[in-house]
Amino acid sequence: MKDYSLLSGLTLAYIGDAVYEVYIRDFLIRSGHTRPNQLHHLATRYVSAKAQHYLIEQMQDQEILTEAELSIYKRGRNAKSHTSAKNTSVAIYRSSTGFEALMGYLHMMKQTERLEELIRWSIKRIGEKNETR
Repeated sequence: MKDYSLLSGLTLAYIGDAVYEVYIRDFLIRSGHTRPNQLHHLATRYVSAKAQHYLIEQMQDQEILTEAELSIYKRGRNAKSHTSAKNTSVAIYRSSTGFEALMGYLHMMKQTERLEELIRWSIKRIGEKNETR
């Protein structure tokens, strides 16, 4: 398949989940965090369904997504998943699936610059959110 934009929202979310997690792990280690338990705890601040839901809501509020990106997010969000949400509502779980679909789409379409821009933006937002706690 050459046109990865035709993949299902769940397929895009499958790869997007892994891609986003690798970027977050890379960021945490480069930030000086090296203890596995600490890394796992810190990573969940960025990769949990609640965090991803928060990020995609902020992206929409600030209108930083293109129409195509918003469409991919909605495709992932609206996909019928056979797995259920753990520790969160179905709405938040679906929203996070849409976030992951967007990450997967940007990765598969080799839009690395845009992918990294949104991930840097996400890391900054989560950092700011955690500072206000």
